[in-house]
Amino acid sequence: MKKPISSAAPLLAAATATLTASLLAVSLLAPPPADAATIAAMRDQRRVVIVAAPSAADPQLAAQRHALAGWRQGALDRDISVVEVVGNSVSGADDTASAIERRYALPAGRFAVILIGKDGHVAMRSATPLSAATLEGTIDAMPMRRAGER
Repeated sequence: MKKPISSAAPLLAAATATLTASLLAVSLLAPPPADAATIAAMRDQRRVVIVAAPSAADPQLAAQRHALAGWRQGALDRDISVVEVVGNSVSGADDTASAIERRYALPAGRFAVILIGKDGHVAMRSATPLSAATLEGTIDAMPMRRAGER
């Protein structure tokens, strides 16, 4: 009599943890307006943090999600929407992975984080996870952010 395959249990647990972390990180940050389904449509309304990784198992993706998870109020205050491109899947925008990769010159098969200002310019690009403090400092120095504080 064959025993049931138990090697799937750790894989299922890892997949569940990854999905939970992804949903937590994305749900804790401000959602895009209902009429802004693409990154281009978010222009003038939102700042966008694009987090790209080759797979859901990427340790840098997990680190970036962790850094963003505790930043709810800071993200809300700064009109942040997070768009994740993991492999060929996109969450947080209706753009396709290939369109985002082309538009923002994402490195193939490697982790990247890109901060896009409300005016649509790429304000920061990193090959390593960014802390909430780094994102805050960069955003707070942006002219549109300073003008909004007056």
